[in-house]
Amino acid sequence: MDVSLLTLILLGIVEGVTEFIPVSSTGHLILAGALLGYDQHQWAVFNVVIQLGAILAVVVLYWRTFLAVLVGLVRRDPASWRFVRNIAVAFVPSAVLGLAFHRQVEAMLGSPMIVAIALILGGIAILVIERLAPEGEEKGVADISLSKAVGIGVIQCLSMVPGVSRSGATILGGLSLGVERRTAAEFSFFLAIPTMLGASTLELVKNRDDLGAVGLGDIAIGFVVSFIVAVVVIRWFMGIVTRHGFAPFAWYRLAVGSLALAWLLLR
Repeated sequence: MDVSLLTLILLGIVEGVTEFIPVSSTGHLILAGALLGYDQHQWAVFNVVIQLGAILAVVVLYWRTFLAVLVGLVRRDPASWRFVRNIAVAFVPSAVLGLAFHRQVEAMLGSPMIVAIALILGGIAILVIERLAPEGEEKGVADISLSKAVGIGVIQCLSMVPGVSRSGATILGGLSLGVERRTAAEFSFFLAIPTMLGASTLELVKNRDDLGAVGLGDIAIGFVVSFIVAVVVIRWFMGIVTRHGFAPFAWYRLAVGSLALAWLLLR
């Protein structure tokens, strides 16, 4: 199916804007597909792989952090080892369940209705957790306890339902377990790297025959656009979270989810 350059750019923008804020990038891409009328299954590879552009933005923006961790690992610094441990143990639950239930998750990716409902429920969850979550004291990913890291990893599995939001699940999971707000957001950024690398690799292997149908050039355009936009959005997002918390994103989810639900029921 041919898709215009403008559509490719718009999809890249949607991915870059929504990957790291708790509004569900996959959900927005699914709704965009329903609105624009292209084949969701044919473009599943595109939707997943352009997320790597957004992931690259994290590597670029936090390169000093990653370099410090690598140096610390060589020097056997306990904080660096705790950093890696926390990312690793939080990644395992979604990796295991993702492989076990890949077909079921893939089936849900074709349902805009699930996305709309998940956006609404997720918005309500953000408002409730923002009000009730205990104030955390962690000042970095390395300060998160092993039990909290495991808990966040388990909660991240909820994001396999399109519309829940991977970043939203991990951030809210951290908040509900008592992790400090900024640390919870940064943990979500770092955890996205192995999670999305794994998801993209699996998607490419299972759908390698569809690469020719979508086009590597189309994927490259979406990748570059999502990377550039994500660099800007991550900086903006941290400022919003520091000053206003996550409530603005909850109201956004409620508005978009309600509009999408109404449109899907009336079309």
